[in-house]
Amino acid sequence: MTDGTALTGDRIPATVLSIDAMGGDQGPAAVVGGIAKASAKNPDLRFIVHGNRPELERLLEKKRGLLDRCELRHADGVVRMDEKPSNVLRHGKNTSMWSAIEALRTGEAPAAVSCGNTGALMLMSMTRLRKIEGVNRPAIACLWPSSNPSGFNVMLDVGADIRADAEDLLQYALMGASYARNGMDLDRPRVGLLNVGTEEHKGRAEIKVAAELIARVAPAADFDFVGFVEGVDLPSDKVDVIVTDGFTGNVALKTGEGTARMIREQLEEAFRFSPLSRIAALLAYPSLRRLSKRIDPRRVNGGVFLGLNGTVVKSHGSADATGVAAAIKLAARLAASGFNQRLAARIAQAEHAAALAMQAQGNPQ
Repeated sequence: MTDGTALTGDRIPATVLSIDAMGGDQGPAAVVGGIAKASAKNPDLRFIVHGNRPELERLLEKKRGLLDRCELRHADGVVRMDEKPSNVLRHGKNTSMWSAIEALRTGEAPAAVSCGNTGALMLMSMTRLRKIEGVNRPAIACLWPSSNPSGFNVMLDVGADIRADAEDLLQYALMGASYARNGMDLDRPRVGLLNVGTEEHKGRAEIKVAAELIARVAPAADFDFVGFVEGVDLPSDKVDVIVTDGFTGNVALKTGEGTARMIREQLEEAFRFSPLSRIAALLAYPSLRRLSKRIDPRRVNGGVFLGLNGTVVKSHGSADATGVAAAIKLAARLAASGFNQRLAARIAQAEHAAALAMQAQGNPQ
């Protein structure tokens, strides 16, 4: 597998994934459905599935041959969406989420997938897996459909932490560039910093400082800094990596998903309006189907936790089987490519280069 196929390739080599089956809004049925969809196209995938054994056995037995590909790990507890992360960390050792992360920590699986509580999953992952050396604040990176040849841009952070100072944003730029380089086969990713305008005088103080830091270290860290970008640039081919704080990134992500869903629903309504429009829909069906797939948020479901000693993919809590399958495929591609090991090496290299660049300009860290 080449670097370029990590995120966008069709073929997924054999690998084992650790799946938290109990955490999503739609329950284990959606997760098992996602496992079935993913494994139907990639029969070499195997799964360690964590949750209520009797319930999971019943669901898996309905999918022909799927139970043979799964090892079940019973867990009595489920992390609720409204639970405080700190409470989960203290009392959640009997949960399916904890069990899924433990399989990753012990090396039984190279990647884990969960639809559960984001804050609890991040805190549990940070505690059990630990941060990569040199990373202060992990981030969640997502794929954003774009006009680039790869079809995607990378955006981070989209919800790991609502705060980010200038140093954090610099680190996000380093991690995002490494993610794009290793996952999308981009020799020199273009990194942009999300702001309310592209003019240098616009934005909060920490955004302006971050722009100076990123511009200073970009040559040594082997990426191009294109400066400030706006919301309109998120799906453009102007940039490969969009850097922002978790609050702004999460709002942008949810806005984009809601807009895509509205467009799809309104197109369906428009083509059902009259007999003539239904005939037009039949003629336009192939093109409409391609468009629907292109803007369907479920097909790019899955945020990757960057900066940890392990690959954790967070699926949307409301994901259906199609969305869960997309998250599983993303985790499998990253795991099979050895992505996390390359990411750690790249971060160490980039941090070293960044430190040297800043020292050379008389601003040692």
